[in-house]
Amino acid sequence: MNDERVSKSRKAKGFILRSLVYFSAAVICLLLAGIIFYILKRGLPHISWDFLSGKPSLLDGTVGILPNLLNTLYIIIMTLIVVLPLGVGAAVYLNEYAKNKKVVRIIELAAETLSGIPSIIYGLVGMLIFVQFCSLGTSLLAGALTLVIMTLPTIIRTTQESLKTVPESYREGSLGLGAGKWYMIRTAVLPSAIDGIVTGCILSVGRIVGESAALLFTAGMASEILTPAQAVSEGGAGSTLTVSMYMYAKERGDFDTAFAIAAILLILTLVINISAKLAARLLKKGKGK
Repeated sequence: MNDERVSKSRKAKGFILRSLVYFSAAVICLLLAGIIFYILKRGLPHISWDFLSGKPSLLDGTVGILPNLLNTLYIIIMTLIVVLPLGVGAAVYLNEYAKNKKVVRIIELAAETLSGIPSIIYGLVGMLIFVQFCSLGTSLLAGALTLVIMTLPTIIRTTQESLKTVPESYREGSLGLGAGKWYMIRTAVLPSAIDGIVTGCILSVGRIVGESAALLFTAGMASEILTPAQAVSEGGAGSTLTVSMYMYAKERGDFDTAFAIAAILLILTLVINISAKLAARLLKKGKGK
């Protein structure tokens, strides 16, 4: 009798816990779906080819986001080109080469602390270091370097945790076959950890695309079309989509344009995430062959 009562009690508790988990998941999905639906409903009707291919002009009364769209892509590419080698390299060193575990723990704590600092502080630091001290001026390059500092802890921690999940047998088997340590890391460890690296890349892209506070101080608010050479040069200032959305919503009160930009940001983030997942699959298949 006691065993039956315990069994029924456990079943009841398990049912309640499962119900709470399913309810929480449903609430999160409904909130996400509601936000996406509301943004797309408000934004999509105001998107047109002229809106996507033009640039804003107060004199002509036109609204366009082509400069902001290009600036966003420039910022993403410049930031990833710098932060991915630094972040992945630091994670490989901490996980595979570093011997002093106390120092590793201190670095991990510092990375976790840096990831929680408000972005406005990064903007102030970026303005003091890159804009003024390094004499880069208000430019996309200064904004990208500021975002490198912001996203570096995310890349390091996600890559490091992914490297820890690689079985030790992979390392031992490669070394046992006569491979050097770097060859073992490059051919056995990193391909097995590619999912974590891609996850860190996606999280970083999400923060880059959604960042506005730091870029207001470093990248500027200009809306001129820049070439790639101008984007990486000193003085190549420009506003990204998020900065432009802030300006339309807060400074001008043009919420229709702001919601249109928000819809484009959602679509852009979705496209980048899908592209990153496909790239990870292709890399896995290539390494498997």
